[in-house]
Amino acid sequence: MGLEEAVQHVVMKAIQELITKESPASYTAGDSFDLNEQLKKALEELQVTAEAKEQITQRCHELDLQVTMLQEEKMSLVQENEKLLEKLNHVENLEDPSTPAGRRYQQSQQRIDALQAEVFKLETARDELRIKVEFQEKEILNLQEKNEELHRTLNEAQALKDELDVLRHTSDKVEHYEATIETYKKKLEDMSDLKRQLKLLEEKNTSYMQTNIELEEDVKKMAAFKSQVDLYKKQTQELRLQLADETRKANRAEFDAKKLQEKLASLQTEKERLVTERDSLKEALEEMRCSQLQKESSSVQRSGAKAVGAISDSDMLETLPPEIKEKLIRLQHENKMLKLERSSSEGQQLTLLKTMLEDAQSRQNDLETEVRLLSQRNLELESQLEDSREAASVHEGAETRQQLAMAQRRCKELEAQLRERESSLEAMATRLAESCESQSELTEQLEKKAEETRVMEERYQKYLEKAKNVIRTLDTRSPSSAEVVALRNQLQDKAKHIAQLQQELEMFKAQWEKEERLISTAFYNLGAKSQQRSAEERIVHMTGGQSFLARQRQATSKRHNLPGVQTSEFFE
Repeated sequence: MGLEEAVQHVVMKAIQELITKESPASYTAGDSFDLNEQLKKALEELQVTAEAKEQITQRCHELDLQVTMLQEEKMSLVQENEKLLEKLNHVENLEDPSTPAGRRYQQSQQRIDALQAEVFKLETARDELRIKVEFQEKEILNLQEKNEELHRTLNEAQALKDELDVLRHTSDKVEHYEATIETYKKKLEDMSDLKRQLKLLEEKNTSYMQTNIELEEDVKKMAAFKSQVDLYKKQTQELRLQLADETRKANRAEFDAKKLQEKLASLQTEKERLVTERDSLKEALEEMRCSQLQKESSSVQRSGAKAVGAISDSDMLETLPPEIKEKLIRLQHENKMLKLERSSSEGQQLTLLKTMLEDAQSRQNDLETEVRLLSQRNLELESQLEDSREAASVHEGAETRQQLAMAQRRCKELEAQLRERESSLEAMATRLAESCESQSELTEQLEKKAEETRVMEERYQKYLEKAKNVIRTLDTRSPSSAEVVALRNQLQDKAKHIAQLQQELEMFKAQWEKEERLISTAFYNLGAKSQQRSAEERIVHMTGGQSFLARQRQATSKRHNLPGVQTSEFFE
Protein backbone atom coordinates (compact mmCIF):
# COMPACT_ATOMS: atom_id res chain seq x y z
CA MET A 1 0.00 0.00 0.00
CA GLY A 2 1.13 3.57 -0.75
CA LEU A 3 -0.21 5.10 2.49
CA GLU A 4 1.73 6.40 5.47
CA GLU A 5 2.09 4.35 8.64
CA ALA A 6 -0.21 6.62 10.68
CA VAL A 7 -2.94 6.36 8.05
CA GLN A 8 -2.54 2.59 7.89
CA HIS A 9 -2.84 2.36 11.69
CA VAL A 10 -6.04 4.43 11.62
CA VAL A 11 -7.53 2.20 8.91
CA MET A 12 -6.59 -0.96 10.80
CA LYS A 13 -8.15 0.36 14.00
CA ALA A 14 -11.39 1.24 12.19
CA ILE A 15 -11.58 -2.23 10.60
CA GLN A 16 -10.90 -3.95 13.92
CA GLU A 17 -13.58 -1.86 15.64
CA LEU A 18 -16.07 -2.82 12.94
CA ILE A 19 -15.14 -6.52 13.21
CA THR A 20 -15.11 -6.69 17.03
CA LYS A 21 -18.22 -4.56 17.56
CA GLU A 22 -20.71 -7.47 17.58
CA SER A 23 -20.78 -11.13 16.60
CA PRO A 24 -21.98 -11.99 13.07
CA ALA A 25 -24.85 -14.06 14.41
CA SER A 26 -26.43 -11.10 16.16
CA TYR A 27 -26.43 -8.80 13.09
CA THR A 28 -29.71 -7.46 11.92
CA ALA A 29 -30.76 -5.54 8.87
CA GLY A 30 -30.33 -2.17 10.65
CA ASP A 31 -26.86 -3.13 11.94
CA SER A 32 -25.73 -4.20 8.46
CA PHE A 33 -26.96 -0.86 7.14
CA ASP A 34 -24.97 0.96 9.88
CA LEU A 35 -21.89 -1.10 9.03
CA ASN A 36 -22.24 -0.21 5.37
CA GLU A 37 -22.50 3.47 6.29
CA GLN A 38 -19.45 3.19 8.56
CA LEU A 39 -17.51 1.45 5.78
CA LYS A 40 -18.49 4.18 3.35
CA LYS A 41 -17.38 6.81 5.87
CA ALA A 42 -14.09 4.95 6.38
CA LEU A 43 -13.51 4.81 2.64
CA GLU A 44 -14.29 8.53 2.37
CA GLU A 45 -11.82 9.23 5.20
CA LEU A 46 -9.24 7.11 3.37
CA GLN A 47 -9.75 9.16 0.23
CA VAL A 48 -9.49 12.40 2.25
CA THR A 49 -6.29 11.19 3.95
CA ALA A 50 -4.83 10.17 0.57
CA GLU A 51 -5.57 13.63 -0.81
CA ALA A 52 -4.05 15.18 2.34
CA LYS A 53 -0.96 13.02 1.91
CA GLU A 54 -0.56 14.21 -1.68
CA GLN A 55 -0.87 17.82 -0.52
CA ILE A 56 1.66 17.23 2.27
CA THR A 57 4.15 15.62 -0.13
CA GLN A 58 3.77 18.56 -2.47
CA ARG A 59 4.28 20.96 0.46
CA CYS A 60 7.40 19.03 1.54
CA HIS A 61 8.78 19.30 -1.95
CA GLU A 62 8.20 23.05 -1.92
CA LEU A 63 9.87 23.35 1.50
CA ASP A 64 12.88 21.37 0.26
CA LEU A 65 13.24 23.81 -2.59
CA GLN A 66 13.02 26.73 -0.15
CA VAL A 67 15.67 25.12 2.11
CA THR A 68 18.08 24.71 -0.79
CA MET A 69 17.59 28.35 -1.76
CA LEU A 70 18.12 29.51 1.83
CA GLN A 71 21.31 27.44 2.09
CA GLU A 72 22.60 29.08 -1.07
CA GLU A 73 21.78 32.52 0.38
CA LYS A 74 23.50 31.54 3.65
CA MET A 75 26.66 30.57 1.78
CA SER A 76 26.68 33.87 -0.07
CA LEU A 77 26.19 35.80 3.21
CA VAL A 78 29.02 33.90 4.88
CA GLN A 79 31.32 34.83 2.04
CA GLU A 80 30.33 38.49 2.33
CA ASN A 81 30.90 38.38 6.12
CA GLU A 82 34.39 37.06 5.64
CA LYS A 83 35.15 39.84 3.18
CA LEU A 84 33.87 42.46 5.63
CA LEU A 85 35.98 41.01 8.48
CA GLU A 86 39.06 41.29 6.33
CA LYS A 87 38.26 44.96 5.66
CA LEU A 88 37.77 45.56 9.41
CA ASN A 89 41.20 44.16 10.17
CA HIS A 90 42.71 46.63 7.73
CA VAL A 91 40.81 49.58 9.30
CA GLU A 92 41.95 48.94 12.97
CA ASN A 93 45.31 50.76 12.44
CA LEU A 94 43.70 54.26 12.30
CA GLU A 95 45.72 56.02 15.08
CA ASP A 96 48.96 55.67 13.20
CA PRO A 97 49.38 58.95 11.24
CA SER A 98 51.83 57.45 8.86
CA THR A 99 49.11 55.27 7.35
CA PRO A 100 46.51 56.75 5.02
CA ALA A 101 43.75 55.54 7.32
CA GLY A 102 45.34 57.46 10.23
CA ARG A 103 45.46 60.61 8.17
CA ARG A 104 41.84 60.27 7.33
CA TYR A 105 41.09 59.73 11.00
CA GLN A 106 42.86 62.95 12.02
CA GLN A 107 41.06 64.93 9.34
CA SER A 108 37.73 63.56 10.50
CA GLN A 109 38.63 64.39 14.13
CA GLN A 110 39.34 67.99 13.19
CA ARG A 111 36.02 68.19 11.41
CA ILE A 112 34.25 66.80 14.48
CA ASP A 113 35.82 69.51 16.70
CA ALA A 114 34.69 72.23 14.33
CA LEU A 115 31.22 70.79 14.25
CA GLN A 116 31.08 70.69 18.07
CA ALA A 117 31.94 74.39 18.22
CA GLU A 118 29.18 75.13 15.76
CA VAL A 119 26.80 73.05 17.86
CA PHE A 120 27.64 75.16 20.95
CA LYS A 121 26.90 78.33 19.04
CA LEU A 122 23.62 76.89 17.84
CA GLU A 123 22.59 75.92 21.39
CA THR A 124 23.12 79.49 22.61
CA ALA A 125 21.05 80.79 19.72
CA ARG A 126 18.41 78.22 20.58
CA ASP A 127 18.14 79.50 24.15
CA GLU A 128 17.69 83.04 22.89
CA LEU A 129 15.02 81.91 20.48
CA ARG A 130 13.25 79.95 23.23
CA ILE A 131 12.90 83.14 25.27
CA LYS A 132 11.49 84.92 22.25
CA VAL A 133 9.06 82.05 21.65
CA GLU A 134 7.71 82.26 25.19
CA PHE A 135 7.04 85.96 24.72
CA GLN A 136 5.34 85.30 21.40
CA GLU A 137 3.19 82.55 22.94
CA LYS A 138 1.83 84.99 25.50
CA GLU A 139 0.90 87.39 22.71
CA ILE A 140 -0.72 84.52 20.78
CA LEU A 141 -2.89 83.62 23.78
CA ASN A 142 -4.15 87.19 23.99
CA LEU A 143 -4.89 87.21 20.27
CA GLN A 144 -6.72 83.86 20.53
CA GLU A 145 -9.02 85.24 23.22
CA LYS A 146 -9.83 88.21 20.99
CA ASN A 147 -10.36 85.86 18.03
CA GLU A 148 -12.80 83.71 20.01
CA GLU A 149 -14.85 86.75 20.90
CA LEU A 150 -14.95 87.74 17.23
CA HIS A 151 -16.01 84.19 16.26
CA ARG A 152 -18.89 84.34 18.72
CA THR A 153 -20.16 87.58 17.23
CA LEU A 154 -19.74 86.15 13.71
CA ASN A 155 -21.72 83.00 14.61
CA GLU A 156 -24.52 85.13 15.97
CA ALA A 157 -24.60 87.15 12.72
CA GLN A 158 -24.56 83.93 10.67
CA ALA A 159 -27.48 82.54 12.67
CA LEU A 160 -29.45 85.69 11.99
CA LYS A 161 -28.68 85.38 8.27
CA ASP A 162 -29.84 81.74 8.29
CA GLU A 163 -33.09 82.75 9.94
CA LEU A 164 -33.59 85.38 7.24
CA ASP A 165 -32.97 82.80 4.50
CA VAL A 166 -35.43 80.39 6.11
CA LEU A 167 -38.07 83.08 6.27
CA ARG A 168 -37.49 84.00 2.62
CA HIS A 169 -37.75 80.32 1.60
CA THR A 170 -40.99 79.92 3.55
CA SER A 171 -42.42 83.02 1.86
CA ASP A 172 -41.51 81.57 -1.57
CA LYS A 173 -43.18 78.30 -0.61
CA VAL A 174 -46.29 80.15 0.48
CA GLU A 175 -46.49 81.87 -2.93
CA HIS A 176 -45.93 78.55 -4.73
CA TYR A 177 -48.60 76.83 -2.65
CA GLU A 178 -51.05 79.62 -3.38
CA ALA A 179 -50.41 79.17 -7.12
CA THR A 180 -50.85 75.38 -6.84
CA ILE A 181 -54.09 75.89 -4.90
CA GLU A 182 -55.41 78.05 -7.73
CA THR A 183 -54.41 75.42 -10.33
CA TYR A 184 -56.09 72.70 -8.28
CA LYS A 185 -59.25 74.76 -8.12
CA LYS A 186 -59.21 74.99 -11.93
CA LYS A 187 -58.57 71.23 -12.16
CA LEU A 188 -61.54 70.58 -9.88
CA GLU A 189 -63.70 72.56 -12.28
CA ASP A 190 -62.31 70.48 -15.17
CA MET A 191 -62.95 67.26 -13.27
CA SER A 192 -66.64 68.09 -13.01
CA ASP A 193 -66.72 68.09 -16.84
CA LEU A 194 -64.84 64.80 -16.83
CA LYS A 195 -67.47 63.31 -14.52
CA ARG A 196 -70.17 64.20 -17.02
CA GLN A 197 -68.15 62.68 -19.85
CA LEU A 198 -67.62 59.50 -17.83
CA LYS A 199 -71.34 59.16 -17.23
CA LEU A 200 -72.02 59.55 -20.96
CA LEU A 201 -69.35 56.98 -21.77
CA GLU A 202 -70.83 54.50 -19.32
CA GLU A 203 -74.25 54.88 -20.93
CA LYS A 204 -72.74 54.37 -24.39
CA ASN A 205 -70.83 51.33 -23.19
CA THR A 206 -74.00 49.68 -21.88
CA SER A 207 -75.79 50.34 -25.19
CA TYR A 208 -72.85 48.92 -27.14
CA MET A 209 -72.80 45.80 -25.00
CA GLN A 210 -76.50 45.23 -25.69
CA THR A 211 -75.96 45.62 -29.45
CA ASN A 212 -73.00 43.24 -29.24
CA ILE A 213 -75.15 40.58 -27.57
CA GLU A 214 -77.88 41.02 -30.21
CA LEU A 215 -75.34 40.68 -33.02
CA GLU A 216 -73.94 37.49 -31.51
CA GLU A 217 -77.45 36.03 -31.40
CA ASP A 218 -77.94 36.99 -35.08
CA VAL A 219 -74.67 35.26 -35.99
CA LYS A 220 -75.84 32.07 -34.26
CA LYS A 221 -79.12 32.20 -36.21
CA MET A 222 -77.23 32.71 -39.48
CA ALA A 223 -75.12 29.60 -38.79
CA ALA A 224 -78.32 27.55 -38.41
CA PHE A 225 -79.74 29.03 -41.65
CA LYS A 226 -76.53 28.20 -43.55
CA SER A 227 -76.91 24.49 -42.84
CA GLN A 228 -80.54 24.62 -44.05
CA VAL A 229 -79.49 26.47 -47.24
CA ASP A 230 -76.89 23.78 -48.01
CA LEU A 231 -79.55 21.08 -47.66
CA TYR A 232 -81.90 23.01 -49.96
CA LYS A 233 -79.13 23.40 -52.55
CA LYS A 234 -78.49 19.66 -52.60
CA GLN A 235 -82.20 18.95 -52.94
CA THR A 236 -82.56 21.45 -55.82
CA GLN A 237 -79.63 19.85 -57.68
CA GLU A 238 -81.18 16.40 -57.34
CA LEU A 239 -84.56 17.72 -58.51
CA ARG A 240 -82.93 19.38 -61.52
CA LEU A 241 -81.30 16.12 -62.54
CA GLN A 242 -84.62 14.30 -62.21
CA LEU A 243 -86.37 17.01 -64.21
CA ALA A 244 -83.78 16.75 -67.01
CA ASP A 245 -84.28 12.97 -67.21
CA GLU A 246 -88.05 13.36 -67.29
CA THR A 247 -87.90 16.04 -70.01
CA ARG A 248 -85.72 13.79 -72.15
CA LYS A 249 -88.16 10.93 -71.77
CA ALA A 250 -91.10 13.20 -72.58
CA ASN A 251 -89.39 14.55 -75.71
CA ARG A 252 -88.64 11.03 -76.87
CA ALA A 253 -92.23 9.95 -76.35
CA GLU A 254 -93.56 13.03 -78.19
CA PHE A 255 -91.25 12.38 -81.06
CA ASP A 256 -92.28 8.71 -81.28
CA ALA A 257 -95.93 9.77 -81.35
CA LYS A 258 -95.28 12.30 -84.10
CA LYS A 259 -93.36 9.71 -86.09
CA LEU A 260 -96.20 7.19 -85.92
CA GLN A 261 -98.70 9.83 -87.00
CA GLU A 262 -96.53 10.82 -89.94
CA LYS A 263 -96.15 7.17 -90.96
CA LEU A 264 -99.93 6.70 -90.88
CA ALA A 265 -100.38 9.83 -92.99
CA SER A 266 -97.69 8.75 -95.44
CA LEU A 267 -99.24 5.25 -95.84
CA GLN A 268 -102.63 6.75 -96.63
CA THR A 269 -101.22 8.98 -99.41
CA GLU A 270 -101.07 7.70 -102.93
CA LYS A 271 -98.05 6.65 -104.93
CA GLU A 272 -98.71 9.29 -107.57
CA ARG A 273 -98.16 12.18 -105.09
CA LEU A 274 -94.70 10.96 -104.00
CA VAL A 275 -92.93 13.37 -106.34
CA THR A 276 -94.88 16.38 -105.08
CA GLU A 277 -94.32 15.28 -101.50
CA ARG A 278 -90.59 15.02 -102.18
CA ASP A 279 -90.55 18.63 -103.39
CA SER A 280 -92.53 19.74 -100.39
CA LEU A 281 -90.12 17.87 -98.12
CA LYS A 282 -87.18 19.67 -99.71
CA GLU A 283 -88.84 23.02 -99.13
CA ALA A 284 -89.63 22.01 -95.55
CA LEU A 285 -85.99 21.03 -94.98
CA GLU A 286 -84.79 24.39 -96.25
CA GLU A 287 -87.30 26.27 -94.11
CA MET A 288 -86.30 24.27 -91.05
CA ARG A 289 -82.64 25.07 -91.66
CA CYS A 290 -83.47 28.75 -91.80
CA SER A 291 -85.55 28.50 -88.63
CA GLN A 292 -82.69 26.65 -86.94
CA LEU A 293 -80.29 29.43 -87.84
CA GLN A 294 -82.73 32.02 -86.55
CA LYS A 295 -83.15 30.09 -83.29
CA GLU A 296 -79.38 29.83 -82.84
CA SER A 297 -78.90 33.55 -83.43
CA SER A 298 -81.74 34.38 -81.02
CA SER A 299 -80.26 32.05 -78.37
CA VAL A 300 -76.85 33.73 -78.78
CA GLN A 301 -78.51 37.14 -78.40
CA ARG A 302 -80.32 35.98 -75.25
CA SER A 303 -77.15 34.57 -73.69
CA GLY A 304 -75.22 37.77 -74.54
CA ALA A 305 -77.95 39.94 -73.04
CA LYS A 306 -77.93 37.82 -69.89
CA ALA A 307 -74.15 38.05 -69.59
CA VAL A 308 -74.31 41.83 -70.06
CA GLY A 309 -77.02 42.09 -67.42
CA ALA A 310 -74.96 39.95 -65.04
CA ILE A 311 -71.90 42.08 -65.63
CA SER A 312 -73.85 45.26 -65.04
CA ASP A 313 -75.27 43.81 -61.81
CA SER A 314 -71.82 42.77 -60.62
CA ASP A 315 -70.40 46.20 -61.52
CA MET A 316 -73.21 47.84 -59.60
CA LEU A 317 -72.43 45.62 -56.60
CA GLU A 318 -68.73 46.43 -56.85
CA THR A 319 -69.31 50.19 -57.13
CA LEU A 320 -71.45 50.32 -54.00
CA PRO A 321 -69.91 52.80 -51.42
CA PRO A 322 -68.87 51.47 -47.98
CA GLU A 323 -71.72 51.68 -45.48
CA ILE A 324 -69.58 52.99 -42.64
CA LYS A 325 -67.27 56.02 -43.18
CA GLU A 326 -66.91 57.52 -39.74
CA LYS A 327 -63.63 57.08 -37.93
CA LEU A 328 -63.34 55.37 -34.55
CA ILE A 329 -62.69 57.76 -31.66
CA ARG A 330 -63.62 55.58 -28.72
CA LEU A 331 -63.29 51.85 -28.13
CA GLN A 332 -67.05 51.29 -27.98
CA HIS A 333 -67.55 52.92 -31.40
CA GLU A 334 -64.90 50.61 -32.87
CA ASN A 335 -66.86 47.57 -31.65
CA LYS A 336 -69.99 48.84 -33.40
CA MET A 337 -68.09 49.44 -36.65
CA LEU A 338 -66.58 45.94 -36.55
CA LYS A 339 -69.99 44.34 -36.16
CA LEU A 340 -71.57 46.49 -38.88
CA GLU A 341 -68.72 45.79 -41.32
CA ARG A 342 -68.93 42.07 -40.64
CA SER A 343 -72.68 42.01 -41.32
CA SER A 344 -72.30 44.18 -44.45
CA SER A 345 -69.43 42.04 -45.83
CA GLU A 346 -71.46 38.86 -45.27
CA GLY A 347 -74.46 40.42 -47.04
CA GLN A 348 -72.36 41.57 -50.00
CA GLN A 349 -70.74 38.15 -50.30
CA LEU A 350 -74.12 36.40 -50.18
CA THR A 351 -75.51 38.70 -52.90
CA LEU A 352 -72.47 38.09 -55.10
CA LEU A 353 -72.69 34.34 -54.63
CA LYS A 354 -76.42 34.43 -55.40
CA THR A 355 -75.87 36.42 -58.61
CA MET A 356 -73.08 34.06 -59.69
CA LEU A 357 -75.25 31.01 -59.00
CA GLU A 358 -78.19 32.54 -60.88
CA ASP A 359 -75.98 33.27 -63.91
CA ALA A 360 -74.60 29.73 -63.86
CA GLN A 361 -78.10 28.28 -63.57
CA SER A 362 -79.41 30.43 -66.43
CA ARG A 363 -76.52 29.35 -68.66
CA GLN A 364 -77.07 25.73 -67.74
CA ASN A 365 -80.76 26.05 -68.54
CA ASP A 366 -79.93 27.63 -71.93
CA LEU A 367 -77.56 24.79 -72.71
CA GLU A 368 -80.15 22.20 -71.69
CA THR A 369 -82.80 23.81 -73.91
CA GLU A 370 -80.34 23.95 -76.79
CA VAL A 371 -79.42 20.28 -76.37
CA ARG A 372 -83.10 19.36 -76.18
CA LEU A 373 -83.87 21.27 -79.39
CA LEU A 374 -80.92 19.66 -81.12
CA SER A 375 -82.02 16.20 -80.02
CA GLN A 376 -85.50 16.92 -81.40
CA ARG A 377 -83.97 18.18 -84.61
CA ASN A 378 -81.81 15.07 -84.81
CA LEU A 379 -84.82 12.82 -84.41
CA GLU A 380 -86.76 14.80 -87.02
CA LEU A 381 -83.87 14.53 -89.45
CA GLU A 382 -83.69 10.78 -88.86
CA SER A 383 -87.39 10.45 -89.61
CA GLN A 384 -87.07 12.62 -92.72
CA LEU A 385 -84.12 10.52 -93.83
CA GLU A 386 -86.13 7.33 -93.49
CA ASP A 387 -89.01 8.86 -95.45
CA SER A 388 -86.73 10.28 -98.12
CA ARG A 389 -85.00 6.90 -98.59
CA GLU A 390 -88.24 5.43 -99.80
CA ALA A 391 -89.07 8.22 -102.26
CA ALA A 392 -85.94 10.27 -103.06
CA SER A 393 -83.12 9.51 -105.42
CA VAL A 394 -79.63 8.33 -104.53
CA HIS A 395 -78.13 11.84 -104.76
CA GLU A 396 -80.71 13.36 -102.48
CA GLY A 397 -80.27 10.43 -100.07
CA ALA A 398 -76.53 11.15 -99.96
CA GLU A 399 -77.24 14.80 -99.17
CA THR A 400 -79.60 13.83 -96.37
CA ARG A 401 -76.99 11.38 -95.06
CA GLN A 402 -74.47 14.18 -95.02
CA GLN A 403 -76.93 16.42 -93.25
CA LEU A 404 -77.64 13.66 -90.74
CA ALA A 405 -73.92 13.10 -90.17
CA MET A 406 -73.48 16.86 -89.74
CA ALA A 407 -76.35 16.93 -87.26
CA GLN A 408 -74.87 13.98 -85.35
CA ARG A 409 -71.48 15.66 -85.25
CA ARG A 410 -73.17 18.83 -84.12
CA CYS A 411 -74.95 16.92 -81.39
CA LYS A 412 -71.69 15.34 -80.23
CA GLU A 413 -69.97 18.71 -80.23
CA LEU A 414 -72.79 20.21 -78.23
CA GLU A 415 -72.55 17.34 -75.77
CA ALA A 416 -68.81 18.00 -75.47
CA GLN A 417 -69.53 21.69 -74.95
CA LEU A 418 -72.08 20.77 -72.31
CA ARG A 419 -69.46 18.64 -70.57
CA GLU A 420 -67.01 21.53 -70.74
CA ARG A 421 -69.63 23.82 -69.28
CA GLU A 422 -70.27 21.32 -66.51
CA SER A 423 -66.53 21.13 -65.78
CA SER A 424 -66.35 24.92 -65.77
CA LEU A 425 -69.33 24.97 -63.40
CA GLU A 426 -67.51 22.50 -61.16
CA ALA A 427 -64.44 24.73 -61.25
CA MET A 428 -66.60 27.68 -60.33
CA ALA A 429 -68.06 25.61 -57.49
CA THR A 430 -64.54 24.94 -56.21
CA ARG A 431 -63.80 28.64 -56.46
CA LEU A 432 -66.96 29.38 -54.55
CA ALA A 433 -65.85 26.89 -51.90
CA GLU A 434 -62.48 28.64 -51.71
CA SER A 435 -64.22 31.98 -51.37
CA CYS A 436 -66.34 30.49 -48.58
CA GLU A 437 -63.15 29.32 -46.88
CA SER A 438 -61.67 32.80 -47.21
CA GLN A 439 -64.92 34.16 -45.78
CA SER A 440 -64.59 31.81 -42.83
CA GLU A 441 -61.01 32.98 -42.33
CA LEU A 442 -62.19 36.57 -42.39
CA THR A 443 -64.90 35.73 -39.87
CA GLU A 444 -62.24 34.18 -37.64
CA GLN A 445 -60.19 37.36 -37.97
CA LEU A 446 -63.27 39.39 -37.09
CA GLU A 447 -63.81 37.19 -34.05
CA LYS A 448 -60.21 37.82 -33.03
CA LYS A 449 -60.80 41.54 -33.45
CA ALA A 450 -63.94 41.21 -31.35
CA GLU A 451 -61.91 39.45 -28.67
CA GLU A 452 -59.38 42.27 -28.79
CA THR A 453 -62.17 44.80 -28.46
CA ARG A 454 -63.53 42.87 -25.48
CA VAL A 455 -60.12 42.97 -23.82
CA MET A 456 -59.87 46.67 -24.58
CA GLU A 457 -63.33 47.18 -23.08
CA GLU A 458 -62.21 45.42 -19.91
CA ARG A 459 -59.17 47.65 -19.77
CA TYR A 460 -61.40 50.63 -20.37
CA GLN A 461 -63.61 49.59 -17.45
CA LYS A 462 -60.51 49.36 -15.27
CA TYR A 463 -59.44 52.82 -16.38
CA LEU A 464 -62.93 54.11 -15.63
CA GLU A 465 -62.73 52.68 -12.14
CA LYS A 466 -59.34 54.30 -11.66
CA ALA A 467 -60.73 57.61 -12.90
CA LYS A 468 -63.66 57.31 -10.47
CA ASN A 469 -61.28 56.68 -7.60
CA VAL A 470 -59.23 59.71 -8.65
CA ILE A 471 -62.38 61.85 -8.78
CA ARG A 472 -63.39 60.64 -5.34
CA THR A 473 -60.00 61.53 -3.96
CA LEU A 474 -60.21 64.91 -5.70
CA ASP A 475 -63.51 65.60 -3.92
CA THR A 476 -61.86 65.10 -0.52
CA ARG A 477 -58.37 66.49 -1.14
CA SER A 478 -56.27 68.02 -3.91
CA PRO A 479 -54.91 65.30 -6.25
CA SER A 480 -51.40 64.88 -7.57
CA SER A 481 -50.90 66.12 -11.09
CA ALA A 482 -48.87 63.00 -11.98
CA GLU A 483 -51.97 60.77 -11.87
CA VAL A 484 -53.88 63.12 -14.18
CA VAL A 485 -50.97 63.13 -16.63
CA ALA A 486 -50.81 59.32 -16.48
CA LEU A 487 -54.54 59.07 -17.25
CA ARG A 488 -54.16 61.43 -20.19
CA ASN A 489 -51.25 59.41 -21.53
CA GLN A 490 -53.31 56.22 -21.22
CA LEU A 491 -56.17 57.85 -23.14
CA GLN A 492 -53.75 58.94 -25.89
CA ASP A 493 -52.30 55.41 -26.12
CA LYS A 494 -55.84 54.01 -26.37
CA ALA A 495 -56.68 56.44 -29.19
CA LYS A 496 -53.51 55.43 -31.06
CA HIS A 497 -54.36 51.74 -30.68
CA ILE A 498 -57.89 52.37 -31.96
CA ALA A 499 -56.51 54.19 -35.02
CA GLN A 500 -54.13 51.31 -35.70
CA LEU A 501 -56.96 48.75 -35.49
CA GLN A 502 -59.02 50.89 -37.86
CA GLN A 503 -56.19 50.93 -40.41
CA GLU A 504 -55.85 47.13 -40.20
CA LEU A 505 -59.62 46.77 -40.71
CA GLU A 506 -59.55 49.00 -43.79
CA MET A 507 -56.66 46.96 -45.21
CA PHE A 508 -58.56 43.68 -44.69
CA LYS A 509 -61.67 45.16 -46.27
CA ALA A 510 -59.76 46.41 -49.33
CA GLN A 511 -58.10 43.02 -49.79
CA TRP A 512 -61.45 41.23 -49.53
CA GLU A 513 -63.05 43.55 -52.12
CA LYS A 514 -60.13 42.96 -54.51
CA GLU A 515 -60.50 39.17 -54.21
CA GLU A 516 -64.25 39.36 -54.87
CA ARG A 517 -63.71 41.55 -57.95
CA LEU A 518 -61.07 39.20 -59.33
CA ILE A 519 -63.34 36.17 -58.85
CA SER A 520 -66.32 37.87 -60.51
CA THR A 521 -64.27 39.15 -63.47
CA ALA A 522 -62.68 35.72 -63.99
CA PHE A 523 -66.11 34.08 -63.93
CA TYR A 524 -67.61 36.50 -66.46
CA ASN A 525 -64.56 36.34 -68.74
CA LEU A 526 -64.74 32.55 -68.72
CA GLY A 527 -68.44 32.61 -69.63
CA ALA A 528 -67.88 35.15 -72.41
CA LYS A 529 -64.97 33.19 -73.89
CA SER A 530 -66.93 29.93 -73.80
CA GLN A 531 -69.90 31.60 -75.56
CA GLN A 532 -67.62 33.09 -78.21
CA ARG A 533 -65.90 29.74 -78.78
CA SER A 534 -69.20 27.90 -79.09
CA ALA A 535 -70.53 30.49 -81.58
CA GLU A 536 -67.38 30.28 -83.72
CA GLU A 537 -67.45 26.47 -83.74
CA ARG A 538 -71.14 26.56 -84.62
CA ILE A 539 -70.47 28.83 -87.60
CA VAL A 540 -67.55 26.67 -88.77
CA HIS A 541 -69.58 23.45 -88.60
CA MET A 542 -72.53 25.02 -90.33
CA THR A 543 -70.45 26.28 -93.30
CA GLY A 544 -68.40 23.07 -93.87
CA GLY A 545 -69.58 19.87 -95.67
CA GLN A 546 -72.69 21.31 -97.43
CA SER A 547 -73.90 21.79 -100.98
CA PHE A 548 -73.59 25.03 -102.93
CA LEU A 549 -77.33 25.77 -102.74
CA ALA A 550 -77.41 25.19 -98.96
CA ARG A 551 -74.39 27.44 -98.43
CA GLN A 552 -76.01 30.21 -100.46
CA ARG A 553 -79.16 29.98 -98.38
CA GLN A 554 -77.14 29.99 -95.12
CA ALA A 555 -75.24 33.05 -96.33
CA THR A 556 -78.54 34.90 -96.86
CA SER A 557 -79.73 33.84 -93.40
CA LYS A 558 -76.41 35.00 -91.87
CA ARG A 559 -76.87 38.42 -93.43
CA HIS A 560 -80.16 38.74 -91.58
CA ASN A 561 -78.70 37.41 -88.29
CA LEU A 562 -75.41 39.32 -88.10
CA PRO A 563 -76.35 41.33 -84.93
CA GLY A 564 -76.88 38.09 -83.02
CA VAL A 565 -73.38 36.93 -83.94
CA GLN A 566 -71.81 40.17 -82.79
CA THR A 567 -73.18 39.74 -79.27
CA SER A 568 -70.59 37.03 -78.60
CA GLU A 569 -67.83 39.36 -79.79
CA PHE A 570 -69.01 42.01 -77.32
CA PHE A 571 -67.43 40.14 -74.39
CA GLU A 572 -63.85 40.18 -75.69
